[in-house]
Amino acid sequence: MLLEWSEVLLRLGLAAVLGGAVGLERERKDWTAGMRTHMMVCVGASLAMLVSSFGFEDILGRPDVELDPSRVAAQVVSGMGFIGAGTIIVLKEGVIKGLTTASGLWTVAAIGLATGGGMYFAALAATVLAIIILWVLQLFEKKVSSRLAPRGITIMLARQEQSAAIVNELLGRQHLDIAYCNIAKSDEGYQLSFRFKNISRQELAGIMGEFQSAEGVKEINWRNK
Repeated sequence: MLLEWSEVLLRLGLAAVLGGAVGLERERKDWTAGMRTHMMVCVGASLAMLVSSFGFEDILGRPDVELDPSRVAAQVVSGMGFIGAGTIIVLKEGVIKGLTTASGLWTVAAIGLATGGGMYFAALAATVLAIIILWVLQLFEKKVSSRLAPRGITIMLARQEQSAAIVNELLGRQHLDIAYCNIAKSDEGYQLSFRFKNISRQELAGIMGEFQSAEGVKEINWRNK
C-alpha cells in the first residue's frame, strides 16, 4: 500500500515540528546541536521509516525475494551513535559535556521513526516527555544537586611547593572530609582543587579567608559542583 502524498507530507512535517520542539530547548542553552539539527535528524529518521515501510512495495511478495524492510529503520538507531558521539566532549577526568544532547538526538531519531510509522500519539507523547525531562526537570535537578553536590575551592598558586604545603595543611585537619584533591600545572602557575563532603558555607568561607592572604596565593575561588 502506497501512502498518499498528503500523508507523506503530514508525517514529515510533524517530524519537523516535534524535532524542532525538542531542539528549541537545546537552542535556548546555545548548544551546537540546536533546533535545526534536531529537526533534520527527526525528519531524516521519519523519511527512513517511510522508506523502510513503503519503499519496497514493488518487490515485496515476489517468490524469489526475501527482504526485511525493518532493517532500514534499525540502522537509524545504531547510526545515531556516530552523531551523538560527536556532541560529547571530555573536558578532563570526571567532567564530560554533551551527554544530554547526544541522548536527545537519539530520542529525536526515535520520534522521527514513530512519526514515519504513523504512530502519532507515541511520537507526540515522547516529545512532551523529552521536553519535560530536558527543561522542567532541569530546575528540580539543580535544586537537588546544589544541596547534595560537594562544595569545593580552587586556589591558584605561583610555586609547586606552596601547593604541597596547603595540601598537607588541609589533610591534617581531621574534621574535614575531603572527597577530591587535584594539583594541575598551567601557564599561570599551579591550580589546587579541593572538594569537601558535609562542609557548611561558613566553614568553606573560613578556609578561603585563611588562605586568601597566604604567601603565593594568586587567586582563590569557591564552587558548588
